[in-house]
Amino acid sequence: MELLWAPWRLAYITNPKPTAPSPHADDCFLCRGIAGAADRENLIVHRTALSVVMLNRFPYNNGHLLVAPLRHVARLDLLEDTELLDLQRTLIRMQSAIETGMAPDGFNVGLNLGRVAGAGLPGHLHWHLVPRWTGDTNFMPVLTDAKVIVQSLDSLWELLTGVLAK
Repeated sequence: MELLWAPWRLAYITNPKPTAPSPHADDCFLCRGIAGAADRENLIVHRTALSVVMLNRFPYNNGHLLVAPLRHVARLDLLEDTELLDLQRTLIRMQSAIETGMAPDGFNVGLNLGRVAGAGLPGHLHWHLVPRWTGDTNFMPVLTDAKVIVQSLDSLWELLTGVLAK
């Protein structure tokens, strides 16, 4: 039997989950990453004047990114028009970077508004950009409630920052 290791998932599984959404930006991993100076350690691959792109520490699929406004806002109607345009252009730029560096067959782009809609971080609006490949669904989620991610976050950070630098 072959063993498949995904040690980064342990932190997600064992960390206590908040019971209620926090209105405070100091509890927000996006805000902490934005405020930090070490982009690589904070998994930030791209910044604009109004938005940030972060690798998802617990990805649904290889290449899973989070695109968020710099401001800690929870709702679409709280975004300024300039922020909304910047976020959409950033999504497009990151889709292009993933296409260049990883050659996926398609993408899922999602936005969960509110905890009941699946938002793990309901206080800070963010889009999920998830590359997909033909046949990327495998038996692991069906048999073991696990998914195999084939690339480390460090390797993905290197790939995307390299593509973006060109």
